[in-house]
Amino acid sequence: QVQLVESGGGLVQPGGSLRLSCAASGSIFSIYAISWYRQAPGKQRELVASITSGGSANYADSVKGRFTISRDNAKNTAYLQMNSLKPEDTAVYYCNAYRINQYWGQGTQVTVSS
Repeated sequence: QVQLVESGGGLVQPGGSLRLSCAASGSIFSIYAISWYRQAPGKQRELVASITSGGSANYADSVKGRFTISRDNAKNTAYLQMNSLKPEDTAVYYCNAYRINQYWGQGTQVTVSS
């Protein structure tokens, strides 16, 4: 129904910024709720941020005030703007789309290190 491809990950210094993108194809993007998850080595996958089809956003406490989730339905793309990055943000970040079923991207690596 929908295919997701994340991009924008990489190596960044503490305090730096990065913008992740989630490009969707194969379905009507605007009807899906979108979430970003992350998984660090040795840890469980955790929810980072979500945005509804109507544009209402929610964030994990650990990223509140630093990360911003957004979507551009005309481009079939969701974003995660990450500012003031910390080493603790290092993880593989995954895009998730949900309506009735759930779909996952392949993930993109974010490494925060000096």
